Amino acid sequence: MTQDNNTGDQPPPEPPKRGSMRFQDSNTRPKEPSLAEQRARQQALVQEERDEELTRQADAKAATRRKILIGSGVTVGLVGLVATFYTVAKPQGEVTAVCTDSSGVVQNDDNCDENYVTSHHGYSSGGFWFIPIGGGGYQSYRYNYGGSGTIGQPVTGGSYDPPSSRTSVNTKSGKSVQRGGFGISGKSGSTGGTGGSGKSGGS
Repeated sequence: MTQDNNTGDQPPPEPPKRGSMRFQDSNTRPKEPSLAEQRARQQALVQEERDEELTRQADAKAATRRKILIGSGVTVGLVGLVATFYTVAKPQGEVTAVCTDSSGVVQNDDNCDENYVTSHHGYSSGGFWFIPIGGGGYQSYRYNYGGSGTIGQPVTGGSYDPPSSRTSVNTKSGKSVQRGGFGISGKSGSTGGTGGSGKSGGS
C-alpha cells in the first residue's frame, strides 16, 4: 500500500518559473556593494569635489580679471585726463613785451610796471598805464607784444593785442608779464597781463 505524502487536498508547490522576479521584503538584508562599486563611488565623489574646486577657482579668476580691467580702465581714464590737462596747460610759446608811449616809441619798462606807476601817483586802466606830467596831464604807456627796438626809437613789428593767456610774456629785463598756462596769468597793472586790446587810446 502506497503512502500519500500530501496532507489534505492541497496540491504540491509549483517550482519557480524561469525569468520570474522575487521581491525583497522588509526583513531582507540589502546586498553589500562590491569592491568595484565602492571604488567607482569614491572616484565619482572625488571627481565631483575636483570639479567644484575648479569652478570656484574659475569664478575667482574671472572676478579678479574684472577688477583688473575696471582698475585699468580707471587708470587709463585718469592718465588721459591728466595728459589732456597738461596739454591744455602747456604754454604755447613766449613773447617779449616792449613798453611804448602813446606814440609807439620804446620806453623804459618801468613805465609799464604797476608798482612804479603807482609810486609816481599814476594809475592803470584797460591795459594802459598813466603817469602824471607837468600841467596836470598824464602820459600813457602800454605794452607792444613781439616788437623790438631801443629806448627812444619807434617800436618795430609786434602787436598791441595781448596774446593768448597760454602764452608766456616777459620783458627784455626778464620781468614776467604773463605766465603761460591753463587759467594762469601774471599781473601787470590792475587789469593783469592781458590788459585790454590796445586798439583805443594811447595813440
